[in-house]
Amino acid sequence: MMRPPMNRRGFLDALAAGAAAWTAGTMTRRTSAAAEASARGPNIVLLFADDMGYGDPRCFQPQSKCPTPNIDRLAAEGIKLTDAHAPVGLCVPSRYGLMTGRYPFRSQGYRLRDGEVTVAAVLKSAGYRTAMVGKWHLGFRYPPGRKGQTDVRAGDVLAGGPVDRGFDSYFGIPASLDIPPYYYIENDRPVEPPTGTIADSNTPGWTKIQGAFWRGGGIAPGFRHDEVLPTFRDRALEVLDKHAAAGDGKPLFLYLALPAPHTPWLPAEEYRGRSGASLYGDFVAQVDGVIGDVLARLDKLGMTDDTLVVFTSDNGPVWYPQDVEKYGHASVGPLRGMKADVWEGGNRMPFVARWPGHVKPASESDETICFTDILATFAQVAGAPVPDGAGEDSFSFAPVLLGRKLPGPLRKFTILQSGRGTWAVRQGHWKLILATDGGGFSKRVKPGPNDPKGQLYDLSVDVGERKNLYAERPDIVARLTALLDSARKAPRTAE
Repeated sequence: MMRPPMNRRGFLDALAAGAAAWTAGTMTRRTSAAAEASARGPNIVLLFADDMGYGDPRCFQPQSKCPTPNIDRLAAEGIKLTDAHAPVGLCVPSRYGLMTGRYPFRSQGYRLRDGEVTVAAVLKSAGYRTAMVGKWHLGFRYPPGRKGQTDVRAGDVLAGGPVDRGFDSYFGIPASLDIPPYYYIENDRPVEPPTGTIADSNTPGWTKIQGAFWRGGGIAPGFRHDEVLPTFRDRALEVLDKHAAAGDGKPLFLYLALPAPHTPWLPAEEYRGRSGASLYGDFVAQVDGVIGDVLARLDKLGMTDDTLVVFTSDNGPVWYPQDVEKYGHASVGPLRGMKADVWEGGNRMPFVARWPGHVKPASESDETICFTDILATFAQVAGAPVPDGAGEDSFSFAPVLLGRKLPGPLRKFTILQSGRGTWAVRQGHWKLILATDGGGFSKRVKPGPNDPKGQLYDLSVDVGERKNLYAERPDIVARLTALLDSARKAPRTAE
């Protein structure tokens, strides 16, 4: 049994109400061709960076040392969501939540189950052409008797990847660009197996997980780390070109999962010295350049007005306090923490969306959203049904994109976790953390005997999570603890 797109009134009802804007008549009437395209759902391009901080794009932190004119352009031409979260501040669980609309703690090992509904499968069922380019990091199944991903051979069928999860096509890498083996996959086959080996790479002056860092291991002949980001850009542009050339009226869903600015930081020569934040900032600038190339190709193909473009990052950066002091660049802006932390710096992400004629330019929302909400949102925008029981932690924020006033909070609460499994829960402006530290990459400090056993912050006045109110507000602590316990034990029924 299928259920209609989740949450709030259907987006298509708004289309039926007319082509004028939903926000005080400020938007212009669209052409009849564009209106017809919208009736069947827009193209959707999801641009997903890797390890980029909340404070890296200048549209989120004007004093950022990283030039990001293209991300800034998206914000100027669309909406900036300032309270958007990864469910966990790490690559794999963040991507699981995005793909499935489910909190990662509901999955064993953050791996997709056979038959588990993904955002790609939902859009494909609505007639979309679905393509993925980039970093998968949600697992493959390798031939029987093999030693997993370290024993990949020519002609192997790598099951369980994107083309088995709702994507018509895929080109990318199995995991992060610092995790061997290093090789490309086209659909479900290795382009060339990793028959060679490469040594560890490190950069003097940085920690062991920063700079041009990668772990040694297997590598395919001719595979070069510094060519991966440009290769993914070119493949994404090819997807757009082929879609436009098809001319069959089908909408497109393109998921471009960039491997950067995650390590290794390998900015191309043309980007070196562009930023004030060394290799990292230069690599952020190159990521922005790739986004600019995608936007330019949408313009060239005449696809811009009929495309919802969403940009965000999977989790926070690897950027330590000493890096902030040395370069004068706060990668997480005013937030606390970094990658893998349950503090805001680990999971609050830069998030912008543009859809000409629908999303008001230069608009902003502080509505709390989670990556799990992408499934419901894209389904609603596309007019696509979602199977019963799927995406149980997904709430459509399409009304937020369209500038509609909500009758109440979009999410009654949001569950967050750190890389080490530390639990946190957000409800309104209150955030409870069931630990004394960030639970991630930030330095751990042993609490004293009289220190609170947890953390409670009022994010409306303390987004930097500096004043712990755990001991002062036991009523809030008790309420949020009970809420978290109940949510973990009794998963919400999909609506």
